[in-house]
Amino acid sequence: MRYGLVASNPSIPRSVSLLGPIHHLECASRVTPNEAVFTTCTRRETVTSLSAHHVGITVRNLEPMVEFYRDVLGFSVIDRFEVGGEAFAAAVDVADATGRFAHLDAGDVRVELVEYNPVGDDRPDSTLNQPGATHLGLSVPDVDAVIDEFPPGVETLSEPRTTASGTRIVFVRDPEGNLVELLDA
Repeated sequence: MRYGLVASNPSIPRSVSLLGPIHHLECASRVTPNEAVFTTCTRRETVTSLSAHHVGITVRNLEPMVEFYRDVLGFSVIDRFEVGGEAFAAAVDVADATGRFAHLDAGDVRVELVEYNPVGDDRPDSTLNQPGATHLGLSVPDVDAVIDEFPPGVETLSEPRTTASGTRIVFVRDPEGNLVELLDA
C-alpha cells in the first residue's frame, strides 16, 4: 500500500521512517522544480498477527495438578507429551532439562502444566500485590455455585466478594499454591 502527500515546505526531511506497533512506514520525499515537496510512503508489515497460544504453569508434580485442573475446574486434557534434548535445554536455559507437559482446554485459552527435571527451587507463596505475581483468571457463570461444588480442602483466599466494579470474584489456590481467580462472566 502506498501513501502520498504534498507539502510546500522543503525543510521536511527527504527520508522518514515511522514505526508503529504493527506497521513500518518507509517514506521518501522529493522536491519539485517549484519547490513543492512530494512524499511517498510505503507501508510494510513488520509483525505478523499475534494470538495467545497458552498460559504456562510450572509445577512440581504433574499428576495431582492435572487432576485438580481436570476434576475440580473441569478442564479437558488436550495433549500430554515429554520434551528434552539440547535444543530444549538451551531454549529454557536449564542445563540438561527435560519436561513433562499436559495441555488443558480452558475454553478460550490453553493451560500448559509442565514438570521440569531438574526441579528448580521452590518460591514462596505469592500475594497478589507482589510485583511479578501471577494468576490465572477464569470466567464462570456463577462464582458461588462453582465454589459450592468444590471438594473439601480447596483453599480460597476469602469467601466470594462483589467488587466496586460489580464483579463477583474469588481466588483459590491449586494444590501447589498457584492462584486462580474465578469471576462471574
